[in-house]
Amino acid sequence: MPAAMSASALALRKATHRAIAGVGESLDALHFNKAVAQIYEFANALAKGCDGVGAAWARREACTVLVQLVAPMMPHLAEELWQALGEDGLVLDAAWPTADAALLEDNVVTIAVQVAGKVRDTLEIARGLAPKAVEDLALRSDKVQRAIAGKPVRKVIVVPDRIVNVVV
Repeated sequence: MPAAMSASALALRKATHRAIAGVGESLDALHFNKAVAQIYEFANALAKGCDGVGAAWARREACTVLVQLVAPMMPHLAEELWQALGEDGLVLDAAWPTADAALLEDNVVTIAVQVAGKVRDTLEIARGLAPKAVEDLALRSDKVQRAIAGKPVRKVIVVPDRIVNVVV
């Protein structure tokens, strides 16, 4: 694994590990349709691609994991793909991939910003950002400024990692 990765390569790695965890849980619960849907979602993330530092490594990891995830549902195709990837032995003999817990955590949250009870904007912020910083970001938003339209702000209510409500 490379020491540093581009943002798109890291996003692909996160999608890979979310798929490992989700498909594993779905198969354990015998929810095969859900597992297939999660594999499709992962395949779409892989199809978007990635570039930059560590991209080739992240793509290789994603392809290998994808083959392992489809193996229970499509064993013959998975074996062909496993050999095409140059892997040794049989895919069914390979250990099931394990998800990295650090990559399962999403450190970015999307919060809604309401002005007078109506959603005017959404912000993507770091999880756990201080309420004062969230308030400042919300009040600097162009959409919020247009909604306020010069009226004095009476109160700003911040529910951490959820919503900002601006009362005018």
